[in-house]
Amino acid sequence: MTASYRYDVEILHLLVSPAHAYFGRARDGAAQVPTTDAEQVELVAGKGIVGDRFFGKAAHMDAAVTLLSIEALEAMAEELGTGPFDPLPTRRNVVLRGAHLAPLLGEEFALESRGDVVRIRAGRPAHPCAWMDRMLAPGAHAAMRGRGGVRCQPLSTGLLSRGPAVLVSPVPLDPGQAGVPTLLRPSRLP
Repeated sequence: MTASYRYDVEILHLLVSPAHAYFGRARDGAAQVPTTDAEQVELVAGKGIVGDRFFGKAAHMDAAVTLLSIEALEAMAEELGTGPFDPLPTRRNVVLRGAHLAPLLGEEFALESRGDVVRIRAGRPAHPCAWMDRMLAPGAHAAMRGRGGVRCQPLSTGLLSRGPAVLVSPVPLDPGQAGVPTLLRPSRLP
C-alpha cells in the first residue's frame, strides 16, 4: 500500500458475535445470540475477526469484517426524527468516528490502534437489510442505503482496540462526508 493520507479517527465499538441474529421474518424478532462489544479484537489475515460469525467462512473471506461510520447513524437518526441509534443492532463489526468510508471501496488501507497496524481491503458496500426497520426505527432500511458501511477483508493479522486510532488511506478522504449517503449505482432513468 502506498498510502499518503492519515486521518485521526476513533474506534467506538468492536462487535463480535458467534452466530447470526437476523434471519427469517423480522416480525418474529431477532435470534438471541451472545454479542460482545469488545475492548479489543484480533483480526486474522484472510479470515476475519476471531470469534465472529464470519471468521474463516469461505463465502465471506473477502467481506468478513464490516466497518461503519457513526456519523451515518447520526445523520439517519436526524432524518428520521428519532433519538440516537444504538450502533450494535446494525451488526457492523467496527464502528468508527471520523471515517469517510465510501472512497475506500476497492482500496487497501490500514487502521493503526495502540501501536498495532492492521491492513485491510474494502471490497464492497455493506448494504442494509430490511431488519433495520425493526431494529433501529421505521424507515431505517431506506435511510441506511448508501451509508451502511463497507465489507472488508483483513490483509494482515493484528489487533484493533477501542479508542483513538489512525486511518491510513491511499486516497484522499473527507471526514465531513462520513454521514452523507453515497450513490451506489447510477440511475438507469434519463
